[in-house]
This record gives sequence, C-alpha cells and structure tokens, in this order.
Amino acid sequence: MKIHKITIKDVARELGVSVSTVSRALKDHPDISPQTKKAVRELVEKMKYKPNAIALSLRSQRTNIIGVIVPEIVHHFFSSVISGIDEAAMAAGYNVMFFQSNESYDREIMNIQSIIASRADGVLISLSKGTKKFNHIRQLIDENIPVVFFDRACEEIETDKVIVDDFEGAYNAVDYLIKTGCRRIAHYAGPQHLQIGYLRKRGYISALEKNGLPVDDELIIPCDNYESAVEVTRRMMARPKPPDAIFASNDMTAAGTLNTIKALGFKVPDDVSIVGFTDGLVSSVTDPLLTTVSQHGFEIGRKATEILIKRIHEECETLKPITEIVKTDLVIRNSTRKL
Repeated sequence: MKIHKITIKDVARELGVSVSTVSRALKDHPDISPQTKKAVRELVEKMKYKPNAIALSLRSQRTNIIGVIVPEIVHHFFSSVISGIDEAAMAAGYNVMFFQSNESYDREIMNIQSIIASRADGVLISLSKGTKKFNHIRQLIDENIPVVFFDRACEEIETDKVIVDDFEGAYNAVDYLIKTGCRRIAHYAGPQHLQIGYLRKRGYISALEKNGLPVDDELIIPCDNYESAVEVTRRMMARPKPPDAIFASNDMTAAGTLNTIKALGFKVPDDVSIVGFTDGLVSSVTDPLLTTVSQHGFEIGRKATEILIKRIHEECETLKPITEIVKTDLVIRNSTRKL
C-alpha cells in the first residue's frame, strides 16, 4: 500500500489558509501573524511534514526568465510597456517571454501554465477584459513565483502593482472640457469589473460634481472599442439633446467616435469635443489630432520590471507588497475647444 507523503498543500488545507501563507510562516515572514506561525509550526510537527529538498533545490535555481502577459501586443500602450519591460530586464540580465491573452480568460490561464512549465523566475501581467476569477494567479503565488500587476490589476490578490492614476487622469480630462464651455459631457466607459474602467468613470463623475454639473446616467455608455463607438455615437447624436463633448475610455474608442461624428455632419470640436485615454499612435493621426490622457507606458513597464526583479532576489522577500502609481498628463490637441 502506497503511503501518502504529507505536503505543504495538506498543511494549508488543514489550517484553511493558502499554501503561500504556510510557506511564509515557515520562513518566519514578518507579514504573517505570530498566532498563524505558531499554528503552522504545531501542525507541521503533528503531521510530520518535511519540505521536499529536491523541489526546494529546483526552485532556488533561477532561470533568469521573466514571463509577461499582455492583453494585446499590437495595442500601442502595451507595446510601449513591453519596451520598458525589455529594457529593464536586459539591463538586469534577464530574458523575457511574452504572451498575449487576446482579452481571453481561458487563454490567460494557458499563458500562466506555459510560464510555470518554463520555470520562469517571475511574472508581469495585465489582466484580460474577460478575467473575473483569479485562481490561476493564486497558483503562481502558491508556487512561490513573484507576480507584479501592471495597468490592469486585481484588487483581491495582495501583491505588487504598477498602475496609472486613472481617476486623476479622467478627472483632469473632464475638468478641462468643462472649462472650455462643455456642459453635456458623455462618457464611453470601459468594463467596470476592471479597476481602470471603474476609476476612469469615477473621475468623470467627480469632475462633473465638483463643477456643479448633473450626472446623467443616460450619458454614461459601456463602449470601449472602435466598432462599438461607431454604433453608440450614431445613437447618441440622434438624440433630441446630443452631448457637446465625449470622454472615451481609450484612444481607439475616441477615434471611432471622432470619425463617426464627422461622418454625421458635425464639426469637431465646434459641435462636439472629444478626449481619449492612452496617447498612442492613433491620437497623432486622427483629423483633427486627438486630445488625450498620456499613460506613460514605457515608465510603467520599466518600474514593474524593476520591482519584480527585486522580488526575485531573496533579500527582498520580506518587503510588503507595494503599489506604484504613475501620474498621467493631459495632452491637448485639436479635438477639443480652446480655453
């Protein structure tokens, strides 16, 4: 009869905690409470658990590989982030494996499995629009593989994040529209289960409220790509009281909005002002050129990589998770009225 060897997962299951909690308690990690450490030590002794020396040896051997998962490689923002990642990784002597989730939760899971199989030292990830469950991310942490989120982060998992100040960026954009005389400002909103979509909507609402303008729910429409912007804008401009400005969740949505408004016979910005969010290639080729919020993708990629590499090294194991917030800039071009 085969005897079952006690594993760290058995200890975690018995205590009702995660594998990473047990692992950190055994390493006397300062983030773990004394009570939890005591409970872990007592149960480990009772269950006669012994760490797998081979597994520990394998885990200690670094591959100098970082796994990176982006929603879309062709997206200008993410390509900018990739440039920052690549530069910082190369400077530190790391190679990078890039994966594209293509905005798919299932594909994101496959990407994670490939990264684990490749024994990458750490992972940088920006969540897909379809990701609403996070067990695959927890699997990385349970495997003691450091994870740093960038741009699209998960609030449920306590790990490092490098994000844009989406709230402030949206607030500044809408506040500028109001200062130029716009009063019926629509918002084409991104997915609200993602923090970036939620915060950009909150920034939009806050700017209206602080300027004494009403928040009209009929002017807040789920719309975050070029194709949906075309359809939504046709309906929006056919209303008896159309908006005089539109703040879009990203530049591609703003471009679809701009082209549709012009095709309908309206003038930009005389009739309708338009603001995007990204400051990618799209914003510099529209006619008129697009006012937008710059996210500084290269800086995000560089910072996220530097944090991850620090996490990979043992001396930084005890650091608490940090959140780096990269400030945005409003880039004013010709799709908005002048002050």
